[in-house]
Amino acid sequence: MNRKKGIYLLVLTSILWSFSGVCTKFISWNGFAVAGIRGLIAALLLLIVNRRPRLPRSGFQVAAIFSYVGLVVLLILSTKLTTAANAILLQYTAPIYSAILGYFVLKEPVTRHDITVIVLVLIGLAVFLYDGLADGRMAGNLIALLSGVCYGAMNVFMRKCDKDAPADNIFWGNLLAFVLMLPFMGRPEITAVNIGIILFMGIFQLGLAYILYSIAIPHVPALEATIITVLEPILNPVWVMLFYGEKPGIRTIIGGAIVLLAISGKDVLRKLQTLAVLSKV
Repeated sequence: MNRKKGIYLLVLTSILWSFSGVCTKFISWNGFAVAGIRGLIAALLLLIVNRRPRLPRSGFQVAAIFSYVGLVVLLILSTKLTTAANAILLQYTAPIYSAILGYFVLKEPVTRHDITVIVLVLIGLAVFLYDGLADGRMAGNLIALLSGVCYGAMNVFMRKCDKDAPADNIFWGNLLAFVLMLPFMGRPEITAVNIGIILFMGIFQLGLAYILYSIAIPHVPALEATIITVLEPILNPVWVMLFYGEKPGIRTIIGGAIVLLAISGKDVLRKLQTLAVLSKV
């Protein structure tokens, strides 16, 4: 596969991921049922593709699996309690936690660029939390924030695993999400709409999306991958606004813009600096 095809697959991946918000809003099940059953369906799809998932072989793999569970479950729960825009954009505060945890686990230094990103993301975070206090959605915002913590931790622990381990981790994470959510699902209402939505979420929005991501990511430079995947938090609230009628507040838009610019801008700045150095050689 070449870089161009990898980019196309990443764009498709981001679009599939972005439907999480509108699907979660429309389905009548509680968040535990949505997260658990979606995970089971995705796990079955991944089992078809990766027929022999290996059991975790290190503590870092176990940590990566539990971080993944927190990422996917908490995003669904927060989307039920706050706006889809708040839920997905607060999840993207993950670089803060990746930088801090990466310093201790991966021994990666925290650069001035990282500090700049952390400060900007914290400013965006303050806007989000103020918005939560203003409209009474603080609980959902805090859960979304925890989802971002799990996202950041997952990125770090995945990097400590073998190169073939992430696919296994995603499989076990989805299966574990189902097992852990099972006691809290209640009695999901069986309707054609609910079944259609959960099948779409499990097969396409989560399962197929991660399969495409794993295929594409080795062929796309980190800078481009970062910018492309930012499509997810941009499109997520757009679908919700168009099809569900939920409009993000002005503070959400401002806070989200700060967070997304901080994330993508960091990599762009590094790339420009690299090009500047090369031009002097």
